[in-house]
Amino acid sequence: MNNTPKEILRFVEENDVKFIRLTFCDVFGNLKNIAVMPNELEQAFSCGVPFDSAKFDKSAPELLLIPDIATLSTLPWRPKSGRVVRFFCNLKCPDGSDYSADMRTDLTNYINQLRLKGYSCEISTRCEFYLFDLDEKGEPTKNPHDKGGYLDVAPLDKCENIRREICLSLEEMGLNPKSSCHKHGPAQNEIDFRTNSPVNAADDMVHYKTVVKSVAAQSGLFASFMPMPLENEHGSALNISLKLKKNGKDIFGTFPDALTHEGKCFISGILRRIAEITAFLNPTVNSYSRFGVGSAPKDIRFSDSDRSALVRLSAANGISPKVDIRSADAACNPYIAFKLILAAGIEGIAEGNAENFSSFSQNLPENLETALDIARSSDFVRRNLPAKAAELIFSRMDSQLQKFSNFNSPAAFSDKYYFPYI
Repeated sequence: MNNTPKEILRFVEENDVKFIRLTFCDVFGNLKNIAVMPNELEQAFSCGVPFDSAKFDKSAPELLLIPDIATLSTLPWRPKSGRVVRFFCNLKCPDGSDYSADMRTDLTNYINQLRLKGYSCEISTRCEFYLFDLDEKGEPTKNPHDKGGYLDVAPLDKCENIRREICLSLEEMGLNPKSSCHKHGPAQNEIDFRTNSPVNAADDMVHYKTVVKSVAAQSGLFASFMPMPLENEHGSALNISLKLKKNGKDIFGTFPDALTHEGKCFISGILRRIAEITAFLNPTVNSYSRFGVGSAPKDIRFSDSDRSALVRLSAANGISPKVDIRSADAACNPYIAFKLILAAGIEGIAEGNAENFSSFSQNLPENLETALDIARSSDFVRRNLPAKAAELIFSRMDSQLQKFSNFNSPAAFSDKYYFPYI
């Protein structure tokens, strides 16, 4: 709707907007922002907003935030008088060139390359989280907000009002929630998003966590996206569903017909490369405590019926099939995760080998250290992840392994203390 800088400036003036948040995602998947006043917005569109980026990358001490004008949305939990809006931004160097570790730009460029080859992609996510009570000092406890279970309703489900507020806030921001429910664990919840372009789906995923945490905080609760916050309970996953077309034709065929050869090759590519990219889909020590618990996958295999398989073909009569990748968690950088999954599948199509797609079986890495070693030695990762991004991520993972070398228990709870951004 507001698709030109002039229209956006008019919107800001007419709607009493007093603060503009210029948000971006660092290479680790954490949402960051700078707030500017309305009279700075025109210059932000034309020249960008410089900021000290040495904290993120010492080799790039200053970067520019360039607002993406298509991502304007109002923050619904802020006052209606003196509104706050936000844009997602791309990162550029002071000379105007792309910052090499800006994974939003990298994913955008990759999708454009696929488009030139005739491919179009849509991605949807289902992301789980827990709600915990606070203590008298306002700090998170280990006490789940309810004792409900899968698809329970009130009074067992005490989270339904918060999920409603989250979904309404997401809708007001222009994000696309599809459904919500109580999941298996006590006070565990899930919100399912409609399909979107890969970049927009990643934008939604990054901001979704902020919305959930903000709404939960307003309700006196703590929202945790930690992969395994409670021992002996279900972990929280980020399920990634992907639809892919070539020249307008679905490569996975049409249900109930058999998978196309191209679809089988795409799945084969993911199966062959998933171990090499697991460190990016599951980037914390705690991530690996979730594998094999409940329906979370513990090995690498495909199924069109088994809901515990890592890669699954999901289809219903009259709906185009989609491929579900079920191993990721919300600690990942979705721009990186989406690109590497797509690149693995496209590589499989290029190789044209679907021989073992239904019989492939291999264990997932058992821990972050193993996953990191596999990623470091991967030629596929070197080809598909910018060197600067890989350097920064590997360094962060090394530090995490050193700091949490004895952090083996999934019950060592709070992401507030251990993993503050999830």
